[in-house]
Amino acid sequence: MLGVDGISVHIDGKTILTDVDLVVADSEIVAVLGPSGSGKSTLLRAIAGLVEVTEGDVTWDGRSILGVPTHQRGFGLMFQGYALFPHLDVAGNVGFGLKMQGHPTLTETVDQALHWVGLDAFGDRAIEGLSGGERQRVALARTLAPNPRLVMLDEPLGALDRNLRQRLLEQTRQVLEDRGVTALVVTHDRDEAAALSDRLALMRSGTIVQTGTMAEMLAHPVDDWVIDFIG
Repeated sequence: MLGVDGISVHIDGKTILTDVDLVVADSEIVAVLGPSGSGKSTLLRAIAGLVEVTEGDVTWDGRSILGVPTHQRGFGLMFQGYALFPHLDVAGNVGFGLKMQGHPTLTETVDQALHWVGLDAFGDRAIEGLSGGERQRVALARTLAPNPRLVMLDEPLGALDRNLRQRLLEQTRQVLEDRGVTALVVTHDRDEAAALSDRLALMRSGTIVQTGTMAEMLAHPVDDWVIDFIG
């Protein structure tokens, strides 16, 4: 279980996050929803250890992980834009982190991850020849391949056109559910957040203002801004 306990983040003298609290249960998918500039991506990076937490704590199963290096936290982070390596083929991209760790069953693990996302025969294909949806699935396979205990997806469908996003929403949710992963998904799109997650965490101005399902928020909004944003 992930715990975010009152964290604040200050970068270059600017406050980005203020007193953020969030709990994500095992195998739960939570969407962090909010407008651009609300601190969603910074929250992911703080949890991953890519930015320093100024105040508060980040825990896993009740134990602080603030002193644990990013590569030892066992978390997978899929960046917006996917950050694929154009000089490597699909299999090379999916297995890049595993290879760096000296994974004992590299080929089998890569093949399995590609199977999860429906790209069984794509291992030797060049990244430049892939469609946007195929690149998204390669990035998702690379994130899932090491079997992370927490998956964090930063605008996973944001680089795609709306029609393609709609087609991939259900597939992405199914992959996450089939793997039983604990996941945080950052998005600014209300419909995407509702379709991908079990529960929402709504962010505004660097803090989480409300959590719950879409139905719960619509029925019991904490203020008028919540109604305007998700209504």
